[in-house]
Amino acid sequence: MTASLTDRQRDILDFEARWWQESGNKIQAIVDDLGMKPEAYFQALAQLVDSPAAEKHRPEVVRALRAARDRRRREVVGEEH
Repeated sequence: MTASLTDRQRDILDFEARWWQESGNKIQAIVDDLGMKPEAYFQALAQLVDSPAAEKHRPEVVRALRAARDRRRREVVGEEH
């Protein structure tokens, strides 16, 4: 059985799904909308990327985040060679 998400985790995923529709700075929106420090937000988001419960809640967000992470990893590996 997969663990369920906390309200905070759902809020983070929901924010990530909609933030680009808002005008303004994402960092400021994290502080204003979620009351979180940006560092804490991005750490929590990174942990959610591999969560089956997160994928079930916001599959499009999780898939996009995984793809971005994988692209960054490939770029780093490419730079090392």
